[in-house]
Amino acid sequence: MRDVIDIVGALAEKRASGYDLVHETVHQFAESLGNAIDAKDTCTSSHSDEVAVISKALGVQIRLKPDECRALHIAGHLHDIGKIGIPDSILKKKGKLTDEEYEVVKEHPVIGSEIVSPVLVFSGENGITEMILYHHERFDGKGYPAGLKGTDIPFGARIIAVADTLSAIMQDRPYRKAMSFNHALKEIKRCSQTQFDPVVVNALLEVSDKVQRYLSEVKNHNGNY
Repeated sequence: MRDVIDIVGALAEKRASGYDLVHETVHQFAESLGNAIDAKDTCTSSHSDEVAVISKALGVQIRLKPDECRALHIAGHLHDIGKIGIPDSILKKKGKLTDEEYEVVKEHPVIGSEIVSPVLVFSGENGITEMILYHHERFDGKGYPAGLKGTDIPFGARIIAVADTLSAIMQDRPYRKAMSFNHALKEIKRCSQTQFDPVVVNALLEVSDKVQRYLSEVKNHNGNY
């Protein structure tokens, strides 16, 4: 899928940095774990891959450093790793969750951060563990698990929040059908400055054509829609 390479500049990075074996192995490991989580539920097929690619695309558009963009990509693959600790009876439930069930689901960022924290390369200065922990925080302070607000939320987590929502809206869920890219984009734009950092939302709008092409290729490749 050519657009994936165009968006994240993967080949250019390999030529420029050598992309040593350690970095490549870490990325492959993160991708494998993300795929394992997605495999728990057919509704979330390719979700972790999509969040990883879109997050990195946003980082590139915002002109983050290459190392920061690589960390975003890895954190995107791993952002939902904590769902491995959520019972399938809740995760795959058809229909609306009870308040008690929703509180259980809200534990997955903490579980995820605890899973990856022993891996030093994830818990170091690159902030991958924090991105996983805080990707459900809201810009207005009404998110979870810590209720962080605005710039108190790590920037990488603010980026993943937008990518996560875009991918999720466009996929079937037990409680609703998938919605269109344009609907998802409109919803994210509507929630700018409340749920999402407006800087990240603007970056998504700037690369929306490329992101839409990428997502269309993923859907066509997987035969999902």
